[in-house]
Amino acid sequence: QLIEKQVRTQLREQFDTTLPRFDLMAQLERNPDGLKMNELSRRMMVTGGNVTGITDQLVAEGLVERVEVEGDRRAYCVRLTTAGRTLFNDMAGQHERWIVAAFEALSSREVASLHKLLGKVKQHHHNTLELA
Repeated sequence: QLIEKQVRTQLREQFDTTLPRFDLMAQLERNPDGLKMNELSRRMMVTGGNVTGITDQLVAEGLVERVEVEGDRRAYCVRLTTAGRTLFNDMAGQHERWIVAAFEALSSREVASLHKLLGKVKQHHHNTLELA
């Protein structure tokens, strides 16, 4: 949470953007052909309304575009524009530097231990959800 808060602040200060906008652009960067809105919403684990609002902003800024889906007049895909891809790559590079800086006080052995421990927490959480 501490690192996420710092990332949110840095995204706002350096790029005048938010973490959900960054996350949406990251999903699109991984899927150059675009994603349907419902798929984007599922991958981001947020409501469709939130995704639509963020998408509307990014379309207005020329960072993403809506493309009709062939054979389905009601559906469309969203994909990064060239400008969106360029901006995202700048943000992603900075994001990586922020994360590296956040963990630079740890040795490689400590990072490996942290990774292993977080994996245990994640697996336990997953198992608990399956039982519920």
